[in-house]
Amino acid sequence: MIFDNSQLLFSNDQAVTVTAISTNVVQWNAMGTVYDHAAALTRDIGDGNPVPLLVQVTTAFATLTSLTITLESADNAALSTNAVVHWSSGAIAVADLVAGKQVPIRFLPKDIEKLYLGLRYTVTGTTATAGAIRAGIVAGIQS
Repeated sequence: MIFDNSQLLFSNDQAVTVTAISTNVVQWNAMGTVYDHAAALTRDIGDGNPVPLLVQVTTAFATLTSLTITLESADNAALSTNAVVHWSSGAIAVADLVAGKQVPIRFLPKDIEKLYLGLRYTVTGTTATAGAIRAGIVAGIQS
């Protein structure tokens, strides 16, 4: 995989022991206005080439029951104001959260209208004693 190592890397070997959002949250540019109009333009990512995103376990998880990964957008960087969930992995059992496990998001949804975009890692069960993730926009996903 080729990860974009600048602004489109959500997590870079981020330790995930409790529920948390990705270390990096992407901020889209604020929408401008057309001359002589008060209302801002609406964000429209539009059709085009699919933009793949990959979440990969870099350190095996231990002691939690499962992990759920969601792609979310919101009005603030903490992903807490008017948050919208665009994609969910569903609960992934700890037995499957081994180093090298890949959870691909085939393409970013085009209905992202909020200013901030990031990932939320939701831990179920006890606090994890180990586990890390790398996630970000990639050039392509191996099949």
